[in-house]
Amino acid sequence: MHILQNSQTPNNITTQIHSHLLTTNSLLHHSQLFNTLLHFYSLADSPQKAFLLYKQLQQIYTHSHSPLPPLFDSFTYSFLIRTCATLSLPNLGTQLHAVMSKVGFQSHVYVNTALVNMYVSIGFLKDSSKLFDEMPERNLVTWNVMITGLVKWGELEFARSLFEEMPCRNVVSWTGIIDGYTRMNRSNEALALFQKMVACEYTEPSEITILAVLPAIWQNGDVKNCQLIHGYGEKRGFNAFDIRVSNCLIDTYAKCGCIFSASKLFEDISVERKNLVSWTSIISGFAMHGMGKEAVENFERMQKVGLKPNRVTFLSVLNACSHGGLVEEGLKFFDKMVEECEVLPDIKHYGCLVDMLGRAGRLEQAEKVALGIPSEITNVVVWRTLLGACSFHGNVEMGERVTRKILEMERGYGGDYVLMYNIFAGVGRYGDAERLRRVMDERNALKVPGRSLV
Repeated sequence: MHILQNSQTPNNITTQIHSHLLTTNSLLHHSQLFNTLLHFYSLADSPQKAFLLYKQLQQIYTHSHSPLPPLFDSFTYSFLIRTCATLSLPNLGTQLHAVMSKVGFQSHVYVNTALVNMYVSIGFLKDSSKLFDEMPERNLVTWNVMITGLVKWGELEFARSLFEEMPCRNVVSWTGIIDGYTRMNRSNEALALFQKMVACEYTEPSEITILAVLPAIWQNGDVKNCQLIHGYGEKRGFNAFDIRVSNCLIDTYAKCGCIFSASKLFEDISVERKNLVSWTSIISGFAMHGMGKEAVENFERMQKVGLKPNRVTFLSVLNACSHGGLVEEGLKFFDKMVEECEVLPDIKHYGCLVDMLGRAGRLEQAEKVALGIPSEITNVVVWRTLLGACSFHGNVEMGERVTRKILEMERGYGGDYVLMYNIFAGVGRYGDAERLRRVMDERNALKVPGRSLV
């Protein structure tokens, strides 16, 4: 049993134990042993084996002519329900629900909580709500499961109403609802909840709470709040033992416009603690601040310590090269990504390449890259990027070609017509410009109005 309770137990050893228990009929009269093995399978790489074990015990009982029924208890059904949630098997979960009601677990808080979690995790919100409302008893876990599940599916108002009804709350409750507001880009409400949690409810945030609230801070762009969270993390020790918090702080400082603080925090982390996300965060930070040289230098430093870049790291450094005018370096990084690291480029990598070449005025090269994008991933945004470069550099001939390409893919966006109109007008082809405007009006093409936070 101790071996099974160890999550690091290899699968082959577990299989041997399983076989031994079957051949010796040991499972039939030892519910704890059966549940321990079932629990292991429900958390393992092949959770479907939990159902195999469940059926095997049923068969053993049938053929043994034992006067005692199988020793299935609340733990048994909870582990099986968890497996249904993991594998997204609503039909099987519904069948289990019926079986559990039949054998007397319809009022068991532990089993019902597992059922609520299953229904809400696979998107059966009506079923989860109905079961939640009918439960004669709920514990804190039941409330948290329902709230975090609703948040996952974007039902924020419903989740908030349940949150307000809770008889008591813990850090999981607060973190779940804060995360919901952050995910819906309602940063002010997320920050207000965080402040209420700490100042009014006297609930200590966990490192997960910090990770949930930091995106709300960079959505607001308030570096002072970032500094406060940074200081709180230092006081609680989060920054020292959880690299995710440090990485998120680096990203937040950069997005709040304080690349100096992001860089200082990054340099204060020991080389041994820095992971690929740490390096990618600082490279991305330098990129968004137009500091291409610093981004490239840190990419090279990262490689020297033996870390292999992934597609996100390459996207960050390509973006830095684009905004920093480092065209040759960017082309080398793209080749390195494809040939040396064998990372398949996606549309964002190609988009960076087109943008980089377009900014530098190398329009023919940019067009060649755009034409070479695989058809299954290409989109209109890449061609609009190229059209913007044609407008900036006054290339009418290519602008016309690119506009035709765009209109083959999408005709309803007015910004495309406006760009080409400006290209024509810029070289004195006013007749063509007016003709294009008439076409725009005939097709009811609309330009989305700009927005400002000021």
